[in-house]
Parts: sequence; C-alpha cells; structure tokens
Amino acid sequence: MSNKPKVAICWLGGCGGCDEAIVDLNEALLGVADAVDIVLWPIALDFKYHHVRAMADGEITLSIINGNVRNSEQEEIAKLLRAKSQLVIGFGACACFGGTPGMANFRTKEDIFNWVYKDAPTVVNPQGNIPQAVSNVDGKELTLPEFYERVKTLKDVIKVDYFLPGCPPPPDLITNAITATLENKLPLKGSALAPHKSLCDSCKRNATKPVKIKVSEIKRIHEIEASPDTCFLAQGVICMGIATRDGCGASCININMPCRGCFGPVEGVQDAALKMISTLAAIIDAETDKDIDKVVREVADIAGYGYRFSLPDSILGELKQYRGKQGEQVGK
Repeated sequence: MSNKPKVAICWLGGCGGCDEAIVDLNEALLGVADAVDIVLWPIALDFKYHHVRAMADGEITLSIINGNVRNSEQEEIAKLLRAKSQLVIGFGACACFGGTPGMANFRTKEDIFNWVYKDAPTVVNPQGNIPQAVSNVDGKELTLPEFYERVKTLKDVIKVDYFLPGCPPPPDLITNAITATLENKLPLKGSALAPHKSLCDSCKRNATKPVKIKVSEIKRIHEIEASPDTCFLAQGVICMGIATRDGCGASCININMPCRGCFGPVEGVQDAALKMISTLAAIIDAETDKDIDKVVREVADIAGYGYRFSLPDSILGELKQYRGKQGEQVGK
C-alpha cells in the first residue's frame, strides 16, 4: 500500500470550471499525481463514494471541494469528505461564497420550480409535475436529492480549513496551495490562500486613478469605448476591484473588462457589494437630489453586479435568510 498522502477532489453545485482549472495545471499535474494518491475525482477517475466510505476517518490528507451546496446529496458528500479528511479546502467562488448559482437566492424555491417546470415558454408539462424527493411509481419507491430552499456555501454545512477563491482559481494559486499542504507550510486555519489586499492595489491602472474620483454619469462597459490604460471608475464604469481580493491575475482587467468580484471581499470585509455601493455614493458628482437620482438610476442591476459571486455569504444574503425564516413563522 502506498504511503503517499491521499487527496480527494470533488465537484458539488457548480459549472465544472474548477475541475478544469486543476486539469489546466498541465504538466505540473503530473508532478502532483506522482506526489499523492488521488482517491476520489469523479470527473476524471473511476472512484465511487463507497470507496471513500470504507476509509478510516482522517485517512484522506486533503479534500479539495468545489461548488456550493443546493441539495441533500451535495451536503451528504461534503460531510462524508469532511469526516474522512484531515484538511478541507473550499475551492473556487461557489464553495467560498456561493458563486453565480447563489444569485438564485434572490428567488424562492417555489419561484424556481414554477418557472423551470411550469411557466417557461418552452415547457410542456400539462400535469404540472415537479421533482419530488420521494415518489412511488408502479409500486416502487424512487428518490431524488432534496432541493434546498437556498444555495449554501461549503462552510454552511461543514468546517472548512482553507479557502481558495476565484472563478476558477488560477493555476499559480492552486499549485501554491497543494505545495504548501504537502510541505506542511499552510497558514493559520480559516485563511484564504490568496493575497491579503485588494485587486485595486495591484492594478496596472492604479496610477491613472485621481486622488479624488468624481463621476457625473455611470456607464456600462459596452456603452463606451473604454481606455485600456485608465482606471475604470475614473471612466464612470463600475469596477469591483476596489472591494475585491487580489490574486486572480487581473485576467478581466487585462482584456479591458472591469472586475466583477469573483475573488470575494478583501480581508476583514464580509460584504464586498456594500463596500462598492458606499464607494459609488462617495464619488457621485451631483449637486441636487434630482442629479443624484439620475446617476443612481444609471446603475443597472446593482444587486446583480455586486453579488454576482457572493450573495449566500453576504450580509444581504443573511438578511434574506432571516426574513425568510420570519415569514415561515408568521405563516405558521
């Protein structure tokens, strides 16, 4: 039996891009595969969950779990890997903050089911059937995972030792995280395995940012011919870099697109969108309430932009969850 550290890689609720990011390590992946025993990676290798259940608790050195938790099967697998692993890394924006699927938390489970299975123009469902966790067909019981009321982050259901944000995380940070684990050089538990500063701090456009930015109108990136060298905020384009953690490699900025916040809030901040909104309020150049209202109305879908990757882990997400519970109590 090999004495190599055992590593599990698992995809819960997400698009699969995080697994692809690991594949994108290219030849470096061969070195990783040589240094460890991969005991679970459903997208790439033929291991089954019962193989993991047969292991001793703590037998897996590291589980790299990407994706959020939206159903009971995902929660079950997350808890299984937590029990069998010494360390768990929440990998990618979906695991860390809920990710783009977390935007579904602006709607109820009932809203989602009604649209997908009843109301969408392409749906043909005359009986109005919707998925059930338990059904009886021809005398046999059929089961499906329970679809939860909201999208949860990984840390909502298990203890997570480290967080590696990004949509997806870049190869250099993935390599650094795996190397630090194998060499026992990890920081304090609970840390993000990414720089502890904002993207704005390292942005090459920072030198063009005025000491005091003032904007009299807000434009979306497709509405202007944006300068490739000038601070987006100085051009009146919303950029989340001022409130987002560094570490992505500025891939969006480098192709002349403003930051959308996939690395989550900077160190010590829970809600990057609220930070961004307060920044916008501070830079609006308007004299009257009418002028202020005009600029504010130019901000299209600020909730969608600000919480694109982080609603379930935000203050707003917690407030919506609290109000939902209060509504349930009133209903009872």
